[in-house]
Amino acid sequence: MNVRYFAWLRERIGAASEEIETGAPTVGALVDELRARGEGHASAFADTRALRVAVDQQLASFDAPLAGVREVAFFPPMTGG
Repeated sequence: MNVRYFAWLRERIGAASEEIETGAPTVGALVDELRARGEGHASAFADTRALRVAVDQQLASFDAPLAGVREVAFFPPMTGG
C-alpha cells in the first residue's frame, strides 16, 4: 500500500510517501502501526484530530476499512480563501 503525507506531516516524517505492508484492518489501526515506526511518525500522528485522511482518493474516516485499498493519504484540514 502507498501511504502519502502532505504539508507538515511530510516534514515531520521526512518523506512524501512510502510503500508499506500492513495487516491493519482500518485506517486507525494503520495509524497505530505508523506511530511505532519512529519519532517522526509518532510526532506526525500525535493528534489525529488535526488530520484528514483519504482512502483511494476519497475522503474517509479513521474507521474506514483497508481491505483492498491501494493508497492512503494523510493531510491537515484545508481552508479556503
